[in-house]
Amino acid sequence: MKNTIQPWIQAARLRTLPLSISGILVGSAYAYYQHSFDWIIFVLALCTTLSFQILSNFANDYGDGIKGTDANRIGEKRLVASGEITSAQMKKAIIINSVIAFVLAVALIYFAFGQENFVYSFTFLVLGMASIAAAIKYTVGNNAYGYSGFGDVFVFIFFGLVAVIGSNFLYSQHIDIKLFLPATAIGMLSTAVLNLNNMRDIENDRIANKNTLVVKFGLKWAKKYQHFLIIVPFLCLFVFSIGVKTKIFLSFFVFIFFLMHLEKVRKSTSAVDFDPELKKVALGTFVLSILIWISFLY
Repeated sequence: MKNTIQPWIQAARLRTLPLSISGILVGSAYAYYQHSFDWIIFVLALCTTLSFQILSNFANDYGDGIKGTDANRIGEKRLVASGEITSAQMKKAIIINSVIAFVLAVALIYFAFGQENFVYSFTFLVLGMASIAAAIKYTVGNNAYGYSGFGDVFVFIFFGLVAVIGSNFLYSQHIDIKLFLPATAIGMLSTAVLNLNNMRDIENDRIANKNTLVVKFGLKWAKKYQHFLIIVPFLCLFVFSIGVKTKIFLSFFVFIFFLMHLEKVRKSTSAVDFDPELKKVALGTFVLSILIWISFLY
């Protein structure tokens, strides 16, 4: 391995980090709307989520690398597959990052619930451990669920429902049923990023027996699925804006941006065409979460 930090920065996949905190931003924005926002909880929630995402990226690099899935991949270079980071070094980094993520999660739980709410603390501790396990088991091990088409379910649950509703609960200690609408929106948009990734990698994944939904059902189906994952979130946000009586009109501009993305996907015929769209959808979702917060401010 080169004596530099650069490979580790690449392995952390910085371009995935804005998407990972989008759900936290939306859940926190609603806490602001509920007058229950707390800066300490907000910062710890962001740090915990970022540590989970980096852990997931390390584990994905390790799992796909040792299985040969990344041997001929398109897009960002994977460091274990390229040999710039050895599998032993990456495994050690996964262990260290798991400990960091756990410590941050414990600190977050303590500041959110204190010592009085044992049930809430225990529930979120279990949820934190489940998040660590899910991040690792996506591609690592003989029964990695990312190789069986369950990655979409994981992303929707953890990036959408858990991130938005869970983060809001840390502030309010209450579940507002209306929050399932933006949680669904962020979860589906995050899944759209994964679907793009799987469309880009369809041939390589098929060779490596990584049976994503795209491999199982084909590219034509995946394009229709992408339209579903993009259109439904904005319908959810429209209904949500009516329910909370706030104007999320700024999201209209993001919707136009996503419509342009869908047209690009419809016309794409080569795997390389999908790679630039990954960043667009990820950053578009992040911008949307910021605009939702602004709508609550004004």
